[in-house]
Amino acid sequence: MKTLIPIDPASLKQRIERSDITLIDVREADEFAREHIRSAISLPLAKVIATGFAVDPSRDVAFYCRTGTRTRANCDQLAAAVDGPAFVLTGGLDAWKRAGLAAVANRKAPIEIMRQVQLAAGSLVLVGAVLAWAVDPAFVWLSAFIGAGLMVAGASGWCGMARLFALAPWNRRSV
Repeated sequence: MKTLIPIDPASLKQRIERSDITLIDVREADEFAREHIRSAISLPLAKVIATGFAVDPSRDVAFYCRTGTRTRANCDQLAAAVDGPAFVLTGGLDAWKRAGLAAVANRKAPIEIMRQVQLAAGSLVLVGAVLAWAVDPAFVWLSAFIGAGLMVAGASGWCGMARLFALAPWNRRSV
């Protein structure tokens, strides 16, 4: 079975400078918009696995995500999506930056939607717990509702709060 070949940040940078590798960022578009490696192409993991993609056959392919976890967890499907050698950036974007290599960052872009969900859900659970303790025990249902929503999101892959945040004005892309 074909799998991804680990590549360290310095070696990947050399390959990018030689223009003999195509770099694919498998994170979601909102994550890519906030920060990415300059020559990378944004191609979210779900799209790569579902539809594949076309790449110049004279170039190898390297995939990366933020920490390398997402890419490693899907290495077999990613490797199968390309004909030639396929690489994975060891440690992802975080390792790239730790190696002192530059990344394109847009701090004006909103933080990733899933981080917004984590902040909102955590805040609501905390508020529910504090209100249940200080005001009325019935406020525990706020925390329970948010917890149930997170369980549904984890089990199904569908997150209502993420869908709601995607519609928020600060997350809409200007046309």
